[in-house]
Amino acid sequence: MKEQDLHNTNNTYLAQWLAGDISDEQLKEMVSEADFKAFLKLRKGINTYADLNAETDSTFAKIQEQISHKKPVKVRQLGTQRWWLGIAASVVVLLGIFFLLDNDTILVETNFGEQKTIALLDGSEVILNSKSTISYNEKNWSKNRTLQLNGEAYFKVQKGSTFTVETANGTVQVLGTQFNVNTNLDLFEVVCYEGKVRVESKEKSVVLLPSNSLRRINGNDLEQWNVADLNPSWIHGESSFKNVPLKYVISALESQYDITINSSKINDNIEFTGSFPHNDINIALQTVFKSLGIPYNEKEKETIYLGVK
Repeated sequence: MKEQDLHNTNNTYLAQWLAGDISDEQLKEMVSEADFKAFLKLRKGINTYADLNAETDSTFAKIQEQISHKKPVKVRQLGTQRWWLGIAASVVVLLGIFFLLDNDTILVETNFGEQKTIALLDGSEVILNSKSTISYNEKNWSKNRTLQLNGEAYFKVQKGSTFTVETANGTVQVLGTQFNVNTNLDLFEVVCYEGKVRVESKEKSVVLLPSNSLRRINGNDLEQWNVADLNPSWIHGESSFKNVPLKYVISALESQYDITINSSKINDNIEFTGSFPHNDINIALQTVFKSLGIPYNEKEKETIYLGVK
């Protein structure tokens, strides 16, 4: 059978299988072992996304509707690449979330001004702040509860084996607790809200109890203090800061509002204490920059220039 004919036949089998007309056992007899495993991974990626976004994701609903009407699945040929990667890539683009099908690693990311809640396999929960990513190995999760974070996230961890959050600036380990991790540029900040948290950064290990927090900025010594909040303010629509260099506040503003802030004419290492809302960019800019006496002007669309009237 020609390769093109084999691809078309496999496309038909895939459409029938997703529609429920072919069982797993039947499909396994119709395609190669490698393709069968690829189909299972593809279905797992679609089902996982559906669980996370069942009520809000209209794109996935359209895919389900298409399957229910048994429309044929068309796949763009990818030259020498395996045909099923073309299907996976199409699903990834449509869903806006990446499931790495070759090594059981799941990657979840958020866009500008977006928050996303992720239910992990052990019942733990992650609330991901804007422009942030987490990744973890689904296959080994029961034996190794380790994930990688870039950005900011609030964790509600179920009790069990050690739960580890790895970042470029340090590592956080817990057994079951609630805590917030912010790793942005060379800022590393951890706040413990419940239970006990072990933080390792720059070869130094610190244990945090409820209301304890610590941070390291620009490679300097760790700072520690207590907080009164029961959870991070950003999950309620407000970003708060305490004696933080302005450049990190600027980065947070850019992530929330999808803007560019030019700070070349000011000292962006001056410290800011305060907060800004996530639902009004004008109030957010005034709250941060007017309180510091910094003039600003939007000379270009979605680009704010500081120190310019």
